[in-house]
Amino acid sequence: MTAAFQLLALHPALDFVNTLDHRFVDSGPTELIPRYADLLRFVEQSAVVAAHAVKSLTDRADCARARKVLVQAHALREALAIVVYGLADDEHSLPADSMSVLETSFKAAQQHQELQWKRNGTAHGSAWQAAWKWGSSETELELPVWALAKSAMDLLTSPDVRHVRACQSDTCRWVFLDTSRNHSRRWCDMKLCGNRMKARRFQARQ
Repeated sequence: MTAAFQLLALHPALDFVNTLDHRFVDSGPTELIPRYADLLRFVEQSAVVAAHAVKSLTDRADCARARKVLVQAHALREALAIVVYGLADDEHSLPADSMSVLETSFKAAQQHQELQWKRNGTAHGSAWQAAWKWGSSETELELPVWALAKSAMDLLTSPDVRHVRACQSDTCRWVFLDTSRNHSRRWCDMKLCGNRMKARRFQARQ
């Protein structure tokens, strides 16, 4: 059975950036989404695409078009990574080319959503309510890229973007959303990188 993704970032868009592991290690990064089927696993586990939609796309996961979509997903992820690390490191400017890739991806995602209406009932009656849905786009192989682009757009246009952080372990640097009470979270996971860095500092003092 294929191992599940470690979703530690508290936001799907940031978990997506972390799917290129060991990004800053001298020996080179580790690709955690090498196939379209892995992309489907990720969007289902991170709940950005519904399970029934993933199931309908799985049978076409090995076609040429799916491989092209995977390239698009990687391009989106790397543009997002450049921007996100710029935010985490408090850079004074963000690369225009990466911002352009994100803008194009965000617009594509919006174009493939449909406004659907339904009546929601409450104790005081019922009322019509609108919501954006993927509708007929749920059967398109590009759906994972559109869904991830929407997730990234939701993050980057929200106040939460101020709390994007990167793990302070130099060999990790996974990004995450700092939702701690005083926004002082330093590690992607205290049991992993936090304890490891504490042990290193202890050994250095000795």
